[in-house]
Amino acid sequence: MEQNKSPINPFRVLLKAGFLLLLFNFAFVFVNLEPLGKLSLYNRLFPGRERFPFGETGDAYNLSLFNLDAMFASHVLAGTEKTPDEYRVLLIGDSSVWGTLLTPEQTLAGQLNAKRFSVCGRRMVRAYNLGYPTISLTKELMILDRALEYQPDMIVWLTTLESFPLDKQFESPLVANNAERVRQLITEYQLPLNPNDPALVEPSTWDQTFVGRRRAVADLVRLQIYGALWTSTGIDQYYPTDYARAQIDLEASKDFHGLKTLQGNLALEVLEAGMSTGIPTLLVNEPILISNGQNSDIRYNFFYPRWAYDEYRRLLAEYASQKGWNYLDLWNLAPMNEFTNSGVHLTPYGESLLAAEVARGIQSVCRAK
Repeated sequence: MEQNKSPINPFRVLLKAGFLLLLFNFAFVFVNLEPLGKLSLYNRLFPGRERFPFGETGDAYNLSLFNLDAMFASHVLAGTEKTPDEYRVLLIGDSSVWGTLLTPEQTLAGQLNAKRFSVCGRRMVRAYNLGYPTISLTKELMILDRALEYQPDMIVWLTTLESFPLDKQFESPLVANNAERVRQLITEYQLPLNPNDPALVEPSTWDQTFVGRRRAVADLVRLQIYGALWTSTGIDQYYPTDYARAQIDLEASKDFHGLKTLQGNLALEVLEAGMSTGIPTLLVNEPILISNGQNSDIRYNFFYPRWAYDEYRRLLAEYASQKGWNYLDLWNLAPMNEFTNSGVHLTPYGESLLAAEVARGIQSVCRAK
């Protein structure tokens, strides 16, 4: 005779389910999300992106995340096998290199590749856009340090004064949310930066649980979903039909980060760390807008009072000369009307002027090797 089965106790089922969910949530503390970023559909099911993911608008099929492994895994660089006839050039910099308001073909990397020029024994130059919006030399060093595994033949590092102040180094969210990597760089290169700076995000135990990291997990998934949409449209940023042009009429202010002098207040050691990789490197002081509007005798543009920028150019030229660096100062290359929504963002034509000078610089460095 079959025995009667005991009835299911809903309370016990809920209790067990809750316990398992709680266990899963806290077990996630021991999961390192960074390597999971390497699991990518890009360069497999979808082509690699021409530039790093950045942005927060769904209609641009793009997003910002802090997982460097995921950023690189989505990039065309990670899926391109280097051939013997390729001369691989990595472009490092800020949003001007990334290409705000520019299509991938209009960016510096796109225009360099369109030139189809060869150097160093007829090897074809192939430029890769590793620019990333937000301004910080430490952010650029972090990306450069990660990019060295991709066998570059040359680094072209484009920068501007706003990246140099010591108080700017941890302001980039990409830097602040990669505290462990930043501390490794500080130790390795003996950088004059505070490894315990409160700007560096230190997640609590709860922040490292699944609930605490649900946004980071969702971002990894969303990046893959956007791959299909980006592949079919080619759109990776929002292109407004109209936008506010870079400011021409300026405030009568000489302030720059509250400084009276730049001497001793710039992160030159961070720059030196990136210039000491052993890979031929071309340092470029990128073009800036030079206003002719109101108070342009006091400031060059929204970013820079004249005294600070002039001192910066002098200090950087002297430092580059002392170190024997390959250095191009292209600060006044582009006319005022060849800037878009910022004093460092160029139009496609302005970008072509820059590409021509950088191409000559690449050829010059290669001949000098």
